[in-house]
Amino acid sequence: MNPKEIVLQKIKEKGGWVNTHAHLDRAYSLDEKTFSYTNSYLKEKWHLVDEMKRASSVDTIYGRMERAVNLFLEQGTQAIGTFIDVDEVIEDRSIIAAQKLKDNYGKDIEIRFANQVLKGVIDPVAKEWFDRSSDFVDIIGGLPAKDFGREEEHLDILLSTAKEKGKLVHVHVDQFNTDEEKETELLARKTIEHGMQGKVTAVHSISVAAHPKKYRHELYKLMKEADLMVISCPTAWIDHNRTERLAPSHNSMTPVDEMIPAGINVAFGTDNINDIYKPFSDGDLWTELRVMLESCHFYDVELLAEIATTNGLKVLGLDK
Repeated sequence: MNPKEIVLQKIKEKGGWVNTHAHLDRAYSLDEKTFSYTNSYLKEKWHLVDEMKRASSVDTIYGRMERAVNLFLEQGTQAIGTFIDVDEVIEDRSIIAAQKLKDNYGKDIEIRFANQVLKGVIDPVAKEWFDRSSDFVDIIGGLPAKDFGREEEHLDILLSTAKEKGKLVHVHVDQFNTDEEKETELLARKTIEHGMQGKVTAVHSISVAAHPKKYRHELYKLMKEADLMVISCPTAWIDHNRTERLAPSHNSMTPVDEMIPAGINVAFGTDNINDIYKPFSDGDLWTELRVMLESCHFYDVELLAEIATTNGLKVLGLDK
């Protein structure tokens, strides 16, 4: 028996891979200078990418995105969801490149875009770019940690905008692998408050595993009530730095093995490729699935194939 071949065959039968989370406008942007940034703390990288963004023309961005799309087409990918940077640094250059990508490859692969709000959504200038990009993207993107101390307001803006425009929401949450974070819980509560059940996805949620079992399972019930979906990006977080903080024994991985049995729709993605966030990532989808299944001790071939395909289609609003 070769379980890998069984999973791959089932993925093929379901139409091919679905990569629900990437940042294709930054893919392959690593160079000798920016490689020195790779060991920086995550919040520092939120600013360090500005240098690359300022230097990127529409053609440069398009070239990176096209190269990544062709990589996924070679792997038999049927759909991809990617965030694109939209702020006062890069302005609308990623939007223009994204539209060109959709025009040229829309018949070959389903592409869904979300706006990356690395400057937050509360600062007036950042809010202006968020508003401008919200009409273009398919999915409203969020990063509440960027508006630290005003996370609820951040989510209110995302959810009210998405509800008004009839769009899905993908939010980066719980990225620091600590029980101090409860952003997934906050997102679930806000989803219910705004009546957006079934339209919101938590991206990453790695800090969930740092909480005690009782809290985790109470959270899963709340997530189920909110019909909150989840995206796991395995290799993007397996490298999380160890700390001396006491917590339940766990790794820095979305607890897929607990969420799936709890009835939560879980999909997966590559996240960053060959940039300052993930310099060694090559966008191999089998590698992502393998890291997830091993780190979560999750060996159900049927469910693994669903995570890689049908669950992802739902997260991207492509389920039929």
